[in-house]
Amino acid sequence: MYDHNVLRSLLGAWALAACSAEETAAVEAHLTDCAACAEEALRLRDAVGLLHAEDSLDLDPMLRTRVLEGCLVRRPARIPVPGWAAPYDAETSRLDALLRDMAEDEWRAPVRLRWFDGEGEAERTTTVAGVIGHLLAVDGLVATALGLPDPLGRAARLPDGTGAPPGPGAGPGAVGGPMGPVARTEAFWALEDPKAQGSPAARERWRDQTHAMVRSVSFTDGDVAGVDVTYGDFALPLRDAFLDRAFECWMHAEDIAEAVDYPYGPPVPGHLNMLVDLAARQLPGTIAGRRRAGLAPPPRTLAPAGRPGRTLHLEVEGSGGGHWYIPLDSPGATASPEDAVAHVALDGMEFCQLAAGHVPPQDAAAGQDGDREAIRDVLFAAASLSRL
Repeated sequence: MYDHNVLRSLLGAWALAACSAEETAAVEAHLTDCAACAEEALRLRDAVGLLHAEDSLDLDPMLRTRVLEGCLVRRPARIPVPGWAAPYDAETSRLDALLRDMAEDEWRAPVRLRWFDGEGEAERTTTVAGVIGHLLAVDGLVATALGLPDPLGRAARLPDGTGAPPGPGAGPGAVGGPMGPVARTEAFWALEDPKAQGSPAARERWRDQTHAMVRSVSFTDGDVAGVDVTYGDFALPLRDAFLDRAFECWMHAEDIAEAVDYPYGPPVPGHLNMLVDLAARQLPGTIAGRRRAGLAPPPRTLAPAGRPGRTLHLEVEGSGGGHWYIPLDSPGATASPEDAVAHVALDGMEFCQLAAGHVPPQDAAAGQDGDREAIRDVLFAAASLSRL
């Protein structure tokens, strides 16, 4: 047993959480019976709170960005990264920092990949190493458009074994045309030695390729931004392909962080806005594609290219958000506030989760007003942007 004087002398250590378990129990039992010590304990605990805040031991994810910005203010980069490639540079760096200290067994942690296949939710389970292999394989589409080596090597040929990947801009049906993201991923996973799935070698290959891609676009002139990158059944200009890869890198980094129980935040607001803008710009073409596939009703009117047509006002709230006007009847029609027949408001993070296929379109917590069919078309089109 501890007497009153001993317990009173332990109050300072108790406030600093420096007592043993036995001492802590004795002090706290005493505080229920001694008003003077209880009052003193509260004063000491408040004083300790003023000494330092309870901060996380993890580094601020924005530390790298702030350090680089401070350096560039003093000495601008001789060869700056293009603005449209900056989100990819930032997101690959953030994921690389997450992977750097990952334990060997964490590379084999199961990761659930989720997407929307046009009609419903789909998923695939792999490992952390498998996710990095997926990013490496699909980033290879952009790498080869820049003249860099394909990480798949000869496995990037067509399934029948004929042809080799053509240059940028080749049609998806051309002999030797590049495989799409799913086929490339499956081919890469088939090549990997299962015994190597737990090693960080995949990280080094992926990191080297990301660095080479950023260096390549930084050393080329502005004309390269418009080079087409063929994804198999569709193509994106290089500037948009870099944003697409930044978005997927962020979403898969969150998948990995969830699998290893590690906190992971969103991109900086300026980069997040660029990613939201890419998704919004792809919605008209995706709506039209769903109609051709019989997954959405036909347009109510035919709006010629360049002419006004029915419009949906998409409002993305919060950091990185903004306002977009989506043509509903034709991808080539003009959209304007005056022709809006519906309004959808979504939080920025939820819109990105919807576009990644992590939130079913029917469950999206959207503020909705106006034409219900138009709203449904846009929400389902947003989810259909996702893929493995």
